Amino acid sequence: MRFSNAALILMVLAVPAVAADNDNVNGRNWAATCTGCHGPNGRSDGPIPGLIGLQKAYIVMAMREFKEGTRQATVMHQHAKGYTDEQIERIAEYFAAQKLN
Repeated sequence: MRFSNAALILMVLAVPAVAADNDNVNGRNWAATCTGCHGPNGRSDGPIPGLIGLQKAYIVMAMREFKEGTRQATVMHQHAKGYTDEQIERIAEYFAAQKLN
């Protein structure tokens, strides 16, 4: 089987995208927007709860409740409405994977 140069280049470029997805780079990038209030890497030293090390299911549930308006919030309901269900899942996965050390 012969490939054109363009086809080979496209195949090589696709590999990093798959690897990056497996490392949840998108989740990390989306989670970065949370750190302004929830602290660096989700580690809060203030009155706003930290997210680091929480169970994924808990974060997803809370975000869906904020999004639906069934959970009390000051600004979280507005933030949650800006994310798709997939983005919420990936953000929750990212924070759940972080270690408390």
